Formats: sequence, C-alpha cells, structure tokens
Amino acid sequence: MNPEHLEALLTTEMPYGKYKGRLIADLPGHYLNWFAREGFPSGKLGRLLALMHELDHNGLTGLLAPLRKGINPQI
Repeated sequence: MNPEHLEALLTTEMPYGKYKGRLIADLPGHYLNWFAREGFPSGKLGRLLALMHELDHNGLTGLLAPLRKGINPQI
C-alpha cells in the first residue's frame, strides 16, 4: 500500500454521481460496495475507489485518521 494513494483518498473528490464533490475517503460503504459489484471505473479514480472499498470492507479506515490530521490539522 502506497502512502501517496492513501493521501489521495483524502484529497480526491468524487467527480460525478450521487456523491459528487465528496472525498473518496468519505464515501459510504454501500456506494463502494455497489462499485465492487458493478465494476470500478477505469484509471486513477477506479483504483482509488477499489482501495477505499478494501479499506472499508476490512475495517481499516482508521489508517486514514493520522493522515487526515496531517492534511487538515483542525480535525
């Protein structure tokens, strides 16, 4: 797992759909599960969504907490 990819989850917004504008790290699990069933988009966005799905599915979203504080110290 690349630290830059984890940081990208906290800085990349969903570019379309119901959750347009929401950070990839803040997408709900059911939405990530839908992509897992239907297929992730190609390219960087798909890779980030797949990574976030894996973190969410395996209960590892806590790994993002220290990075969140580094990106936004007010949290």
